[in-house]
Amino acid sequence: MSDDYLSGDAGDVTNPWRRAKRAAGEVAFAAIDRATLVGRRADAVAGATPPRRVLVAGVYRPGSLLAEALGGLRSQRHDVRFAFGATAAAEPALLAHTVAERLRGGKFENLNRVLAAAGSGDAAAAAPDFDWLLVVDDDLRLPARFLDRFVGLCERFQLDLAQPAQSQRSHSAWRVTRRRPASLVRETRFVEIGPLTAFGRRAAEALLPFPNLRFGWGLDLHWAALAAERGWRLGVIDATPVRHETATVGSSYRTEDARAEAAGYLANRPYLPAEQAGEVLATHRRGVR
Repeated sequence: MSDDYLSGDAGDVTNPWRRAKRAAGEVAFAAIDRATLVGRRADAVAGATPPRRVLVAGVYRPGSLLAEALGGLRSQRHDVRFAFGATAAAEPALLAHTVAERLRGGKFENLNRVLAAAGSGDAAAAAPDFDWLLVVDDDLRLPARFLDRFVGLCERFQLDLAQPAQSQRSHSAWRVTRRRPASLVRETRFVEIGPLTAFGRRAAEALLPFPNLRFGWGLDLHWAALAAERGWRLGVIDATPVRHETATVGSSYRTEDARAEAAGYLANRPYLPAEQAGEVLATHRRGVR
């Protein structure tokens, strides 16, 4: 098959000049957001959002940043439950929330085991019990008041699949996921498989359990095709940019293996061509549709 499932951008920001340029961009974007009251508007939406049930799930490796991210994933408004898996022994700081240890599968194989432990032995059984499922990677940093703002904006704009924008200094392969200034939410045709993906209830019920993929390249493009067929709303939340800056895309595995897996998975499934993944359907700068 053709390679129209590849982003065409490695997202590598390790070059010193590129890092300096992106860092300056972050400073400028933060100033624009303050001037346009993005944070205040996000807080207003968060404060008006009814309480929701949220399951935060993920898999972590030794030395991960996940324990540091817990503060941004907590809420005084929403009922949040954590379910994590460890590739080694459970870390002390995450022990209370670790439901599976010494996981040896790929990303989505491991996530299915974690969700099965959270859903009485069945990954799909976890979906009906929660309004939102947030799948998090173990190497991201979150802004203050992340979860309340993020869930609030997902609810306000009636999204089914969503992700936070990534900082300009993040190693993000898809340009549409990079932060835009003076924006709360952009409605898009595409939401990436990481570093944090949010599934509303009807999307979670349709997509769980995940396919047992090790890498998951192309899976998000398949989700995008299903979303178009079923009328789901997708979006990138610019008001809550996360930092995914510690490792480049594909740095822990062979990209040839990831590409081969994607080609096999997508061969007989619908998917959104990569060239259409960057389309923005609407940009919302205020807390109303």
